[in-house]
Amino acid sequence: MDATLLHIQPAAPQPIYRQIAEQIRRLVAGGQLAAGTTLPSVRDVAAAHAINPMTVSKAYSQLEAEGVLERQRGKGMAVAAGAAAPPSPQQRWDLLEPA
Repeated sequence: MDATLLHIQPAAPQPIYRQIAEQIRRLVAGGQLAAGTTLPSVRDVAAAHAINPMTVSKAYSQLEAEGVLERQRGKGMAVAAGAAAPPSPQQRWDLLEPA
């Protein structure tokens, strides 16, 4: 995954860490990020979007707590195997509908 795949809107009412987390959830649910896909480092995402690295770290930590991501020693964060289970068409529609 490339850090520029995320679209961050600083002026949006939603906090940036939630924007990041929601976009990653949608990419995983939509099948664009398969299990085991490594995500860009916190520093790479922060540098690409000129945001604080702690903001990206908070989003990654939240997704790790939800089971969407898993920390891999020496490799960074990756999509968890259980998170990439194919959702039903209705679940996919529910995730895409708010967008």
